[in-house]
Amino acid sequence: MLNQTGIPSKDQVLSRFPKENDLLKPKAILECYEDIPCNPCATSCPFDAIDIGENINKQPVLDVDKCTGCAICVTSCPGLVISVAQLVGDQAVFKIPYEFLPLPNPKDVWHGVNRAGEVICDALIEKVITSKTMDRTALVTVSVPRNYLHEFITVRKP
Repeated sequence: MLNQTGIPSKDQVLSRFPKENDLLKPKAILECYEDIPCNPCATSCPFDAIDIGENINKQPVLDVDKCTGCAICVTSCPGLVISVAQLVGDQAVFKIPYEFLPLPNPKDVWHGVNRAGEVICDALIEKVITSKTMDRTALVTVSVPRNYLHEFITVRKP
């Protein structure tokens, strides 16, 4: 499906998520589905939670036990395919990369969007962080209803 539409299958998406019990704490979600020469996520992780191995063309693998959800890998990924997810009550809280203008503002409600670009829910903007070290990639913390944990990918201004 990915090669035909550019959209990963549900099984591919699920294969990138830790068990829901692990998501009671923030964990990186590595949605890198193809072998390409890339390793900024692994080299930027201060906890060695992301492993590429000796072959830089391999897909990254997350060690869930080492991942703290710090989100350094989110803004270091040139493909913008990493987020951090956490389950908090009836919400799924994500830290996502965002490079469009205007940036959202905390307390804004934007559209939650799936991997096909379709609006699926309301998304509450919790926090927006920018810094020179993040090279113009903002880190946006957003909460969506928990049942969209595996569907949500980004936000769109209403």
